[in-house]
Amino acid sequence: MIEIDGSSLKEGGQAIRTAFALSAITKKDCHFFNINDKEENPGLMPRHLLGLKTLAQICNAKMEGDKLGSREISFYPDKFIEDQSSFHIKNEMADSITLSLQSLILPIMFFSKPLKIVFEGGATDTFFSPTIDYFTYIFLKTLEKMGVKVEINIIKRGYYAEGGASVEATISPSKLRNLNLINRGNLKIIKVISGASESLREKKIAERQMAGVREVLGKLKLPVEEKIEYYQTLCLGSQICLIAEFENTTIGTDNLGRLGKRAEDVGKEAALELLKESKTNACLDKYLTDQILPFIALAEGKSRVSASEITEYSKAIIQVIEKFLNGKFEIKENVISWIPDLAS
Repeated sequence: MIEIDGSSLKEGGQAIRTAFALSAITKKDCHFFNINDKEENPGLMPRHLLGLKTLAQICNAKMEGDKLGSREISFYPDKFIEDQSSFHIKNEMADSITLSLQSLILPIMFFSKPLKIVFEGGATDTFFSPTIDYFTYIFLKTLEKMGVKVEINIIKRGYYAEGGASVEATISPSKLRNLNLINRGNLKIIKVISGASESLREKKIAERQMAGVREVLGKLKLPVEEKIEYYQTLCLGSQICLIAEFENTTIGTDNLGRLGKRAEDVGKEAALELLKESKTNACLDKYLTDQILPFIALAEGKSRVSASEITEYSKAIIQVIEKFLNGKFEIKENVISWIPDLAS
């Protein structure tokens, strides 16, 4: 059994999702303990459990300790269940759909046939997780380079705190290719998607978020394509996503509207963050780096990527991956390399 001490990791949720997804793929039992041990509210949170329980169902795994507040949880994988073409996930809370999908894609891409995941409820855009636009246009765009095919259909948006989203994601069988992204090439275009609940249309929240972006990027005379959207949602909310497409890669940033924060500042913050990422000349932004590491390690051959920042989250994910897979990561300045153990 793989033993993982959560007290040595920066963020328990992402590490647990990665560990259990790799457990399902490798068929190695996993025990994760001291979950969020240093946090004010230690143990499993609601946002952790939805994805984990879904993963267990789809991968025919047993779990122990899968309850709120539990400081340890065990995962016992079995053979994948492939006798269905779709799987429905009902969520009456505002748990992140994108975080659930990140862990589900890992094992499902090894299935022998496509599987459609249908989310009824949950949030497309919520805190501490990628927005659905970042997930679709940056994360999945990078996975596409590796041979992974995932189709997303957003039927209805959902924000924190009521959720109510409706999303379909079809994950197809994939043979992972290695990833070599060191030079990103020239900037082609920056796409900006600014959206908000229909109830906020009169206040022009989406337009004002876009105005904040223009305040930052307008002076630089960069190629920008703008898109304003409004949605019917259960509760008020807004989001913005900046997608910078280069010749060889795509990076980006996102941000959410908050009560008491000016909409212009929401857009301005996202734009300033994108400029910060762009100045590093890296092929992966810091959030994409965290998310792509398990896929790099599962791909055939050696991969090399340049990252804007090697965060504590990235280091935690690296620790988890190296416990399950034969190989190791090497970090030199801002370049991360995965070197498989060919002798194993």
